[in-house]
Amino acid sequence: MNLHITGLHIEVTNAMREYVEKKMSRINRHSDGLISVNITLSAEKTQHKAAAQAHLAGKDLHVEAIESEMYAAIDVLMDKLDRAILQHKEKANRH
Repeated sequence: MNLHITGLHIEVTNAMREYVEKKMSRINRHSDGLISVNITLSAEKTQHKAAAQAHLAGKDLHVEAIESEMYAAIDVLMDKLDRAILQHKEKANRH
């Protein structure tokens, strides 16, 4: 799986990068068809936004989260991405 982390109006520190990689390890357990994930971290005034574009075998997913802190936004983003991948996997297994 390819993982790309970019920052808009914010510098992505090593601590942020390691935190995202640690959270992505949980998602890798659920999906074996995950090809690449692009994560964009941005900050505007008091809001921090984390967005992810996940490319699965047969489908592209877009998930985003807005919180007051960057690490909280990353946590919510990973929860949403995990749920979206599980829903896609269950739907594919039903067919």
